[in-house]
Amino acid sequence: MAIPAVEPVEQAHAPGEERPLRSYAVLTSGFGTAVVGTLALLERSGRRLPARFAAADLVLVALATHKLSRILAKDRVTSFLRAPFTEYQGPAGPSEVEERPRGTGLRRAAGELAVCPYCLAPWVASALLTAHIAAPRAARFASAVFAVVAVSDALQLAYHAGQERS
Repeated sequence: MAIPAVEPVEQAHAPGEERPLRSYAVLTSGFGTAVVGTLALLERSGRRLPARFAAADLVLVALATHKLSRILAKDRVTSFLRAPFTEYQGPAGPSEVEERPRGTGLRRAAGELAVCPYCLAPWVASALLTAHIAAPRAARFASAVFAVVAVSDALQLAYHAGQERS
């Protein structure tokens, strides 16, 4: 059975749009390789994966993942990280910007990843959970910082909404 060429698959997948499927495959493969490689290094160093994570740690990492993913994808101050792959469109939510991916191929795929907090979340969560295994105290501190900022942001938005109603 013959495997169709990638170009016709990309064109058939989304006619008239650039969908860099090969570049998505490269990014996905890189992510998988990094996770598996990191787990292997942890295992070799004697740091074994826990049988389970404590519920409090999962909540902490979930909040931190949400906030850090959003900071990486949308924050004005982190625009320098996204700039090689994105084009500025304008201001967005509080202290956030709207950007769109630019270029083609891998540059475009990286830009799509860079502006999407949902897409970045697995990368951030993997890094934070790995850190919780490799250096638990430092990881809990870093996760706590971003979790506290996430809650603070929610309170700021609630305060602002309350002022608007008055």
